[in-house]
Amino acid sequence: MTMTEQTVSIGLVNPKTPVNVGGIMRAAGCYRANSVFYTGNRYALASRSGEAQYDIDTQNAADTIPLTGVESLLEQVPQGAKIICVDLVVGATPLPLFEHPQNAFYIFGPEDGTIPQQIIDAADDVVYVPTVGCMNLAASVNVLLYDRLSKNSQMAADDELIRESRDNNNRTKVKTWLKK
Repeated sequence: MTMTEQTVSIGLVNPKTPVNVGGIMRAAGCYRANSVFYTGNRYALASRSGEAQYDIDTQNAADTIPLTGVESLLEQVPQGAKIICVDLVVGATPLPLFEHPQNAFYIFGPEDGTIPQQIIDAADDVVYVPTVGCMNLAASVNVLLYDRLSKNSQMAADDELIRESRDNNNRTKVKTWLKK
């Protein structure tokens, strides 16, 4: 499976803060997600308040990846995508043991709650990130998307990916004698 053949969408259940959503948008750009959907009104209210003092999406992923408020995440599942809920739910599969589908719609619960039972019941799989305690929403999305990328059989040590990913302020290299 190659990165260009995949559809990866993110669904957020009533996210609370613009900082978390900004971090999720940056992760979506870094890990090539196609779209981000969210339900509820907390994020929209918070982002309009003018209190969003931190620009987390420094890669401007929101310019190219749609961020869309919706009534129902289940109505947004891309054709052919598996619904994967990511939450601390009894009976969920630990992320290290999970095999990601090629096309996925990952749904995350809110910072201060959980994914509704109706969505869990509709899921093809439910996974959790093994931690001691609860992770930040944006951190959870980053870990999940990193896990997906790291398990991709097409991924290898690739200097071109490094060149494409780093910013203009980073031109350092590993000494050739270290690459034995």
